[in-house]
Amino acid sequence: MNNSNTHNQRIAKMTFSSVYPLYLEKVEKKGRTREELHQVIEWLTGFEHKKLQELIKENATFEIFFQQASLHPNARLITGVICGCRVEEIENPLTQQVRYLDKLVDELAKGRKMEKILRGS
Repeated sequence: MNNSNTHNQRIAKMTFSSVYPLYLEKVEKKGRTREELHQVIEWLTGFEHKKLQELIKENATFEIFFQQASLHPNARLITGVICGCRVEEIENPLTQQVRYLDKLVDELAKGRKMEKILRGS
């Protein structure tokens, strides 16, 4: 994975609303539900459905999205490879948080049990 400053800035400026439909399509294509996706997002960020919809409507960047989030204390337990890089080794905090979300969505789409995805909480 490209770990350059430019790459990190590009992720920071990307809007959550542009990626959310891709997350939804990915999980629904594999038989999972919108509600399960929202459960995963809420676990990681603390955003309830209403707040999530506000952020989508406002076209919040990932930078703003994660500034407003209350990251779950067990988020550090998210490990593994996403986009060719180990999430636990990503140095930029925002890029790591975005990849945490990518990893959780990936696990959901792959059929992993919810209690495993939510790291024992």
